[in-house]
Amino acid sequence: MLSVVIPSYNEEKMIPVTAETLGSILGGAGIEYELVFVDDGSKDGTWSAICAASEKDGGVVGLHFSRNFGKEAAMFAGLERARGDCVAVIDCDLQHPPEKLCEMYALWKDGYEVVEGVKEDRGRESGLHRFAANSFYGIISGLTGMDMANASDFKLLDRKVVDTLNKMPERSVFFRALSHWVGFKTASVSYCVRERTAGESKWSTKALIKYALTNISSFSAAPLQLVTWLGVAFLVFALVLGVQTIVRYVGGNALEGFTTVILLILISAGLIMVSLGIIGFYIAKIYDEIKGRPRYIISEERRKR
Repeated sequence: MLSVVIPSYNEEKMIPVTAETLGSILGGAGIEYELVFVDDGSKDGTWSAICAASEKDGGVVGLHFSRNFGKEAAMFAGLERARGDCVAVIDCDLQHPPEKLCEMYALWKDGYEVVEGVKEDRGRESGLHRFAANSFYGIISGLTGMDMANASDFKLLDRKVVDTLNKMPERSVFFRALSHWVGFKTASVSYCVRERTAGESKWSTKALIKYALTNISSFSAAPLQLVTWLGVAFLVFALVLGVQTIVRYVGGNALEGFTTVILLILISAGLIMVSLGIIGFYIAKIYDEIKGRPRYIISEERRKR
């Protein structure tokens, strides 16, 4: 059986469309399925729409969070509750083309354990959003050593891969990087991002920046190493300036140097504050991890079969 995990946040209009579209495509292809909708604490009628879809189609499963925990938590909740021999993850807005699931399923039947959805393009985006996305994936690719340039959450995983991901104990998770990091026999399917047919994007600039910072810190310690290199660079700069000052003093050409002193104080103070901020951010992440709180809380579950 194929389980399809569908994170949903304020997707009241899309739930019936997505459930009917996926059911029609998978059922028409003769693939036994379940559709696991995860309501990530929506503020509209998303949960009611999921319940209605479950009444109409016994293959629809609903999970309702007690509050908004984020997309990563929603995906892992779906992975942990999915019962299929393989599990796919797809966005509720259908910008991931659902017919590609059949192609992914065929590759899984051929023995592939991770089938990645790879973007051929990012669809219609503003220049600023495209630049920010490319910058983020360039940074995360460089920090992790994995090519994340065209990565997405749209993928299909074998049961052994799902079980491996579910055993990982960390609270802060980055699904698309972790599913790449675990390895296994991998294939890819290319697709073009589609326009959403209803509703609007839930990703604000602020949310995307927070998402980027959280995922970079959860998957790489490189920013902490940057603090060390900044310290080394400033030390070298200070030594060079110190030697120059001594030479001028011995030669009787010493200057007042008030401006230089002020600049040194400002630069060093700025570097110290930035470094403390990076270290503090990682300490906060450690604090969140050691508290051991659950990634999410499910307040209600709907499953007919």
